Amino acid sequence: MRILAVSDLHGDVKPIINYLNDNKVDLIILAGDITHFGPAELAEDILNELSSFQIPVLAIPGNCDPESLHINIDNSPAINLHARNLVIKNIGLCGFGGSNPTPFNTPLEFEEIQIYDEAKKALEGVTEQEITLFITHAPPYGTKADLLPSGEHVGSKSLRRIIEELQPTLNICGHIHEARGTDKIGKTQIINPGELSHGHACLIKISDSPDKEEIKTRIIKL
Repeated sequence: MRILAVSDLHGDVKPIINYLNDNKVDLIILAGDITHFGPAELAEDILNELSSFQIPVLAIPGNCDPESLHINIDNSPAINLHARNLVIKNIGLCGFGGSNPTPFNTPLEFEEIQIYDEAKKALEGVTEQEITLFITHAPPYGTKADLLPSGEHVGSKSLRRIIEELQPTLNICGHIHEARGTDKIGKTQIINPGELSHGHACLIKISDSPDKEEIKTRIIKL
């Protein structure tokens, strides 16, 4: 299975469209900030356009999306993964959108206790799968994925705690545009692919072998 995972579209879907015109993937994951503070209808247009490729699209809202965006995702052909989970070919996927509180009072922010309770519940529902993908908009605290140029870490402490406790295979996140890169928390690989609006994405390849499934990831420029 080939999965294209992106974050921080901010209304610009052209890099994905260009990539899909020349490359085959089996699943598309949008890790939030589909729009740049709306309008919500733009998200529906983007999700409809991506779904026209007949590829499943999983999406969560970001902190810069309208508060009601999860409703717009439900109204589109895409699958809303916010605080939900599902299994595709024995791969467990779950998500949590928005972010922990920021100084900017953006539309979709959650207190850490709510993040912990709801995101952990979603991940617990798929922990029996051999491969688990934890899709969050905010990055976990104290990693390369949440590091500002000033040296300050601004990710979610609740997401870090969940990852430490449940150890999903992979955490795809975004939110901090300057922190494109990878890190690890225990056995969990953390990937912030960077802004899709700047052409950045992550390609995930999951191959079946007789003994176990293997996963490979690569940050790419579309």
